[in-house]
Amino acid sequence: MSTPSSSSPSSAQFSDTQVQLSATLRALAARLPESLTVRELMEACGEQGLLLFCCILTFPFFLPVSPPGVSTVFGALIVLIGLGVMFNRVPWLPRRFMEKRLSRESLRPSLEKGANVFMKVDKLSKPRLLALSHGASTNRFNGFMLFVAGVLLMAPFGFVPFSNTLPALAALFFAVGILQRDGYAILAGHGMTLGTIVYFATLIYGAIQGGRGLASLVGH
Repeated sequence: MSTPSSSSPSSAQFSDTQVQLSATLRALAARLPESLTVRELMEACGEQGLLLFCCILTFPFFLPVSPPGVSTVFGALIVLIGLGVMFNRVPWLPRRFMEKRLSRESLRPSLEKGANVFMKVDKLSKPRLLALSHGASTNRFNGFMLFVAGVLLMAPFGFVPFSNTLPALAALFFAVGILQRDGYAILAGHGMTLGTIVYFATLIYGAIQGGRGLASLVGH
């Protein structure tokens, strides 16, 4: 494996791959250099590495109310990943994170374990409805929708039940759909995005109506 050597966060472009993530991780584990940075690892995994990272970022939000402040930070990272998918480049991520070095001894077991996990995911999610999941233009649009899900996750409604869960589910479905070329997952992501927008609109409408009612009471 030739490890990318560029130091510019936006220098490496991704190639559109039909290889499942489990196969990518297993091949990478077999050809690791003695050490590599997180940036080099993500460039080696390509778009798949970004989307795997995106999946991990959604996990804290599968509770009715997520920990305070987490949605802003993780939502911003998902926004950056969405931009990376849209523009087919490694996005800007914190330099301290990207330049952290990983040893072959510590990384290989994790990659092999991840490959085993995604072999099970492959059985549930597989290439289908390719009109929604295949092709450069479609991939850019799905990246844009992932960007939208990240923006919705950053919305200041963290204290409201499920306000983080719905956009996090949208981001997870888009990430899995792009990873696995699964049009059903992409459809689920669109459904969760629409549900989030309707939910937020209802919250805003209720707040406006409540404010008007309170103003009328104070006026009298």
